[in-house]
Amino acid sequence: MTEFQTHKDAVSHLLREKSREIVEHATASISRSGLSGYERDGEEVVRERLAKLLELTITAIEKRHLDEITRYAHSMSEARFAAGFEFSEVQTAINVLEEAIWKNVLTSVPPAELPEALGLVATVLGVAKDVTARTWVALASQIKMRSLNLEALFQGTSGF
Repeated sequence: MTEFQTHKDAVSHLLREKSREIVEHATASISRSGLSGYERDGEEVVRERLAKLLELTITAIEKRHLDEITRYAHSMSEARFAAGFEFSEVQTAINVLEEAIWKNVLTSVPPAELPEALGLVATVLGVAKDVTARTWVALASQIKMRSLNLEALFQGTSGF
């Protein structure tokens, strides 16, 4: 049994230990990405939001329970939708945090333990992304949108 295996909460411990580095890396990535909603809110707000999402990720891993991150993803999605964010911006922010976490996990966790460590992170943030997507679709479907006229896409096929 490796040292990593003997510590029941090794992944959460690692993420807590590296949380500042993870948040800074993710914040810098978002700053470089040109996401208008996040640029509008400013770097300090982005940093706080990423720190909150990381904390909820760690808590979900520790408790092996997804309720808190599910509630947060739902309310965060409602707030970002109402503020005029693009869906892709919000998903990108979650992906950027996940990438920063993976970078630290990949360099700190023994190879034999990587599947479980990455699986825990991917599961928690995958649920957050899923809830975000479902909430966004529910909110967007309430807006009256004109239907698309796709007729032009299907012209000119009679000769085949």
